[in-house]
Amino acid sequence: MAKSSVAVRKSRSTSSRSTSSRAASSRTTTPRPTIAAKATARPRKTTTAARKATPVGRRAATAASPTVPTPHQTLLTDSELEVIWKTYKRTRDENLRNTLIEHHMPLVRTIAERVLQTLPKSIDVDDLSSAGTFGLMDAINGFDLSRGIKFKTYCTTRIRGSILDELRSQDWVPRLVRLKAHRLERAIRALEGQLGRNPNQAEIAKELDITLEELQAHEAEANAKTIFSLSEKWDDGDDDGDIEKVEILADRKSINPIDTIQQRDALDMITSSLTKKERLIILMYYYEGLTMREIGEIMELTESRVCQIHSNVMARLKAQIDRAQGVE
Repeated sequence: MAKSSVAVRKSRSTSSRSTSSRAASSRTTTPRPTIAAKATARPRKTTTAARKATPVGRRAATAASPTVPTPHQTLLTDSELEVIWKTYKRTRDENLRNTLIEHHMPLVRTIAERVLQTLPKSIDVDDLSSAGTFGLMDAINGFDLSRGIKFKTYCTTRIRGSILDELRSQDWVPRLVRLKAHRLERAIRALEGQLGRNPNQAEIAKELDITLEELQAHEAEANAKTIFSLSEKWDDGDDDGDIEKVEILADRKSINPIDTIQQRDALDMITSSLTKKERLIILMYYYEGLTMREIGEIMELTESRVCQIHSNVMARLKAQIDRAQGVE
């Protein structure tokens, strides 16, 4: 009887343990939702009180604040430019300055091409544009919005002045000489238009109100400013040819090849009737510049024999030339 009651108690304790373990497992598998999960599950609504709590000034500033255009825009309206100018003058932002530079670069190119029309062909338009860009940067930094003038009107003078300053710094001729040369050229063009011909020095001196001696001094100084580039292309009307001036420049110190060919032909005609020994004596004496003694040593002859052969050859050649002239 006692054994049966003990067995009943063990079975009840075992069943109660299994029931509690099943309840614990059910609690771990299905956790309760936390406060954060509830907050993410339900969207938060803005209440009227929260809206009233937002300052009115901040909302007005957010609604009325202008949008600054991003840099590197190619096309900008007048209103966008005005916003960029005001923002740049207030903040000095380099990105906004770069935007203004990019917007006005076509103007720099136009001014550079306009200045290039009065310059020699050796000047590159890209060099002028680079110099004009520095003038544009100075104009952007020094522009005053309160004056109420257009920036294009203000920067045009600065860009052109920067290009001219760069040209003067690269010029090796003094500015006074340039002014005298331009004055002389203007006087000559004015007289050509009036007279219909090239004026003489007396007329040019009268036009400039100077003496002939002063005019000659002006012309000498003006000639010093003339400089040419041998790398320039030679414009002969043929679009297919691409020739530089250095390729057609005459070398006056060189021997004319036509004269060389004519002398060779004349020598062949004159010495065609001579023997080999006589021909060598004539060539060494007149073309190599050797003396009679040196020629005798080379040909193993005495000096008197070389002189005798030379005299005979010259006599025959002279008679041959006289006959040719008599026939003519």
